Amino acid sequence: MTLELGGIHHLTAVTAEANKNLAFYTQTLGMRLIKKTVNQDDTTAYHLFYGDGVASPGADLTFFDFDTVREQRGNHTVSRTGLRVDSRDSLNWWKDHLQSSNVGTSAIKERNGQLSLDFEDFEGQRFRMVIDEANKAMPWAKSPVPAERQIIGLGPISLAVPRLDRTEAVLTQVMNMRKTRSYAATSHTAETHVFEMGPGGPGAELHVVVDPGMGPARPGAGGVHHVAFRTPDQDSLRQWIDRVTRAGIRSSGEVERYYFTSLYFREPNGILFEIATDVPGFTADEPLETLGESLALPPFLEGRRASIEAGLKPLV
Repeated sequence: MTLELGGIHHLTAVTAEANKNLAFYTQTLGMRLIKKTVNQDDTTAYHLFYGDGVASPGADLTFFDFDTVREQRGNHTVSRTGLRVDSRDSLNWWKDHLQSSNVGTSAIKERNGQLSLDFEDFEGQRFRMVIDEANKAMPWAKSPVPAERQIIGLGPISLAVPRLDRTEAVLTQVMNMRKTRSYAATSHTAETHVFEMGPGGPGAELHVVVDPGMGPARPGAGGVHHVAFRTPDQDSLRQWIDRVTRAGIRSSGEVERYYFTSLYFREPNGILFEIATDVPGFTADEPLETLGESLALPPFLEGRRASIEAGLKPLV
């Protein structure tokens, strides 16, 4: 049986303003703060996880809070994050809602054969809202966004690279993705190549934008740190570790994140990939009803709680 990824697991981006970030994603976008924790490799920084009402894998948009300048856009990074809603009516609702919240948007128009809506957050984090008629949101009851309009989850995810060949080889030969189609990007010199994994559909697609004339990105706020892909459990993760190792790709090996177990490696254009397990999930240390309401620390950081809390800025 072919080892396959199940789709997008989460995407981790960067903010320099945690309080404004919290307000935008919970109030403007209506997502639920499902985990308030810290970057396990730099405990002076928050790691905020936003998701749907039941903290589903594939709905997690997460942020590291780093004191940094804005991202300089370019190649070698994730360039745009897809957010899925259920219908054209929902796209219309979101366009009106975002504009009434002083968030600029594009027109709703056909891109890649599908209707979509582009917008950015207050730091320039780029999003494309797309229609996923096959799925429905798992709503958060306390969201200011009506249940039928809430975000279903992530995807597709767009990567910006100067050349395709080596990245395509890793996606297809190592990660078992399928190349399905190509389409013209907005730049006259760019073309976008679509790769799908597992079940396919917008929640399981990577769109690789190839633009040789664009320089490298400089990381910062409004940019993306890494994208993670779904695997069911530790057994399957260890098969991925073996597969990546046999392909000669340097990796982190197995990394215990408590809420999931991970493997990290960079594809040939330098973009950081993670493969993460669906289990045990975010209710490992908090009941579903109160997710995100207090600072959660995995057991291996709990003994340092006092010093960690002292080093964090208050979240209003």
